[in-house]
Amino acid sequence: MMGTPSLDRMVQLRLSEWPQRPPGIGTPEGAKDGWLRGRPNVAGGSHFPFLKMPGSDRMRTLPDGLWLNFGGTVVEPFVDIFAIEACGSLANLLDKRSRFAPSTHSMLAVCPVPWLMSPMIPGDTRPRWTLIRVIKEEPVRSLVLPVRDIKVMYGLKTRHYQGFTQSQIPHAHEYFVPMDALTAKDGHESPAIRALVARCSATANFLGAA
Repeated sequence: MMGTPSLDRMVQLRLSEWPQRPPGIGTPEGAKDGWLRGRPNVAGGSHFPFLKMPGSDRMRTLPDGLWLNFGGTVVEPFVDIFAIEACGSLANLLDKRSRFAPSTHSMLAVCPVPWLMSPMIPGDTRPRWTLIRVIKEEPVRSLVLPVRDIKVMYGLKTRHYQGFTQSQIPHAHEYFVPMDALTAKDGHESPAIRALVARCSATANFLGAA
């Protein structure tokens, strides 16, 4: 008999159903959409984008969910990220919050070549790199970009979520939801989730932005 999926596995299964563009995220008028889902990867494979600090070749941050919005130019490329972290304990929450804490150092997003060369969805013949405007030639090495903007959504167990909302103040880049919102079927279609994720968009800080 198969056992019950772990919490992390359940969250990743649900997040694999989310679209390539975070639900509810807006795009400034006239701007091109550059969103791709980095984690989890339904197309298969063992290579995924990850986050790290400059100069580090060991300490990697691997969010449960990671979306990357590639922007800029070939000369000055960057990426904005929207990450989702499922936290099974308060200690786990503290550890994950520390990884995304504001810093004087720029975080880097690393996209391995196998991920860039693989299709966005099963059955699609186009490799991902052809969908990223800042890449003009087939990549032969990992794409490493500075992270311009970070937004993180944390999923907490009900008792932790209730306690957090009563006693803590999120930082500007942080958003919190009960874990049930991440494990719910078709959770990305929830109006409440879409409204919260919409607040993670850069357009949320501008009057009248689409």
